[in-house]
Order: sequence, then C-alpha cells, then structure tokens
Amino acid sequence: MENQEDILDDVFAQFLKGSRIFRNREVLRHDYVPENLPHRKEQILRLGEITAPALKGSPCSNVLIYGKTGTGKTAVVKFVLNKLAQKATEIGSPVKVCFVNCRLAGTEYRVLATLCSSINVKVPFTGLAVGEIFDRFKKHLESQGIILLVALDEIDALIKIRGDTLLYELTRINESLHESKVSLIGISNDLKFKEFLDPRVLSTLSEEEIIFKPYNADELQDILLERAKIAFYDGVLTNGAIRLCAALAAAEHGDARRALDLLRVAGEIAERRGDGKITEFHVREAQERIEHDQVYESIKSLPTHSKIVLLSVYLLNKFDANRSVTGDIYNLYSELCEQLGISPLTQRRVSGLINELDVMGLLNSRLVSLGRYGRTKKISLGVPRKVIVEVLSEDERFRGIISYKPKYLSSSQ
Repeated sequence: MENQEDILDDVFAQFLKGSRIFRNREVLRHDYVPENLPHRKEQILRLGEITAPALKGSPCSNVLIYGKTGTGKTAVVKFVLNKLAQKATEIGSPVKVCFVNCRLAGTEYRVLATLCSSINVKVPFTGLAVGEIFDRFKKHLESQGIILLVALDEIDALIKIRGDTLLYELTRINESLHESKVSLIGISNDLKFKEFLDPRVLSTLSEEEIIFKPYNADELQDILLERAKIAFYDGVLTNGAIRLCAALAAAEHGDARRALDLLRVAGEIAERRGDGKITEFHVREAQERIEHDQVYESIKSLPTHSKIVLLSVYLLNKFDANRSVTGDIYNLYSELCEQLGISPLTQRRVSGLINELDVMGLLNSRLVSLGRYGRTKKISLGVPRKVIVEVLSEDERFRGIISYKPKYLSSSQ
C-alpha cells in the first residue's frame, strides 16, 4: 500500500513542476483590479468627473453607487481612486483616498480605525469609545489640510446591523472642519438599501447616484477574455468553455464574480487532472463543485437549532415524505432535541427557522390546501440529501442521530 507521505510528495512535485494551464491565477480573483474594465467606461468617466474637483482642493459631491454583486462597482471605484491618488501625487495636490469594506470591518470602531490609519493616526485595536476615535480622526484630519475621499464598500451590511449613526456623523463632518474636507462614496449591493436610511443621511449621501446594471452574456465573455489572456497560457482555453462560463453567470444575474470563479475552478480541475485544455466539461464540473461548496458552507455555519430543523425535514422526507408539514416537523424536532439533551424552542420560533431556511434555499415550502380544514405548509429539502449527511456527520453531536428512526412516526402510524 502506498505511503500517505509519498502520495503528498507526488501532489506537491506535480504542482511544483509548474502549471501548463495557469500563467497567473491571481487575475481571476475578485480583488484583482485590472488595467482595463470592459463595459464600464461610462461609469468610470462619470465617477472621474465627480471626483476630479478634489485635485484642485475642492470637496467633491458625495456619491451613492449601487447594483447587484459582481457588476463591477468595487473594481471601478478602486480603479478611479487609484488613478486620482496617482494624479494628486504627480501635481502635489493634497488629496488622500481611503477604501473600507464595511462587511469585513464589521463594526463602526473598525471602520473608524481604518479611516484613522489612512491619515496615519494610530488607534488601539479595541478599547476606546467610538466617539473618542471620531474626535481623534477629526482633529488629525483638520491639522493636515487635505481632501479625503472615503469609499465605504458594502455599506448596506453596516447599516442593517448597526444603524446609520456613523453615516450620519460622516455626512455632517464637514460642518465642523475648516482646513480639511471629506467626500463620501457609498457602495451598496442592495437596491432597497435607501429604505434603511434616515432621510437626512440619504439626501447628503446621494448628491450624485450611479447605478451599475448586470452584465449580459456577451459582456461577461469580453471580461473573461481580457482576464484569460493574462491568466492562462496561449491555446489552453477553448471558446466553448469561455462561452459556457459567461452563459451560466448571465443566467444567474450577470455576476462577473461568478463567471471568474467558474473559470478559475475549471482551470484548477483541468490542472489537477493533467489535462492540456479547459473545456465545457471542466466548467460543468466547476459549477457542481462551487454549488456543492456553497451549500456545504451554508449548512455548516447554521446555528444548532436550525441544523436540528433541517435534520427533522431530512428524516421525515426519508421515512414518510407525506408527513412533512409544519406540525410534524415540530414534533420530530422536539424528539430530536430530547435525544440531544437540548431544550426545544417554541413552535412559533421553529416556524421562523423554517422560513429562514426556505429563504436560504435549503428548504422549499409550499402552501397546500386541505379543503375545508384550511391550508398547511408542505416542506421539502432544497438541497441533495447526501450533502446534509456529509455536513452533519462531521458534527459529533449529530453523528449518532443521522440514521435515527423517529419514535414519533412509528407511534402515530
């Protein structure tokens, strides 16, 4: 039997020999900002025109940018701000730029800490009051006499969790500054994001608005071709593979990230197999793998009670698919809680969990008429059963009850 170390040595040796597929895989990552952004010339020009006054020392209008994930918002903003910062350095203009991803920062404290660091003010990782950091930020900003352009990416993530207090303070900051000014660029993936904002914040933040529409299949193909020239060796990528990546991503909602992921994973599959070309076969396999990984991760990160609800539906579907209505699920859920030594939640709360799992696509619920007895919800799994078994088997608490035969079913048949 081959030694496990030898197997790994073979894997590493194969990889170190150098890829015949990838010339530079980094260009297929989401955070790569290319020199050329196909089909976003109009948005680049518009943002360039809005931010240009900063080069002459005038604060520019605040901008609200929105559109779905993967429509090029972040790439365009980074592209324009990088060019603006370069030009400011060339002509000696007092402009600084700062880019913050609000979802990754997670808290108002971390957003402010990033703003401070962009003007070379050090603040401790934690421990200060948010008001104290904000005061330090204002004081140092004023002493530097600059125009600071702040891009707040995924701004909706911060607002939905923390409210718009920080945004309110930032949109009002120029009232208390004389030597320096701040201009804001808010970027949101949520088109309904404006509904969450205080009208005063909205009117100040959205002095200008830029909307990014989803890419169509032809536009996605152009984006992929641009990246593919740098990412792969010549002759590796077939036209069929690139067309399929574009078509699959366009069918979802014109998401360039999705298209790039498909292309990168297809390349990795071809590389691991030692194939010389990336074909439609590799793209189909990449699609399956990405979908499997997304479902796997979303189940794995569920809270315990949501996992028990999912397991209840799985077992009902397995033993008696006709019984998967809300009441039956709750009875089985309670039985499983007892087996696990966990206190069950109320039926109302479990109904809420079922709705959440439905929104995530892990469960499918549909209303069924019972004639004069009213209506009920029929619940089925929205994902393959084997993925649920795979994920829950990794969790020690669930390992023993995945193959559990519900007493509740046998006693009530």
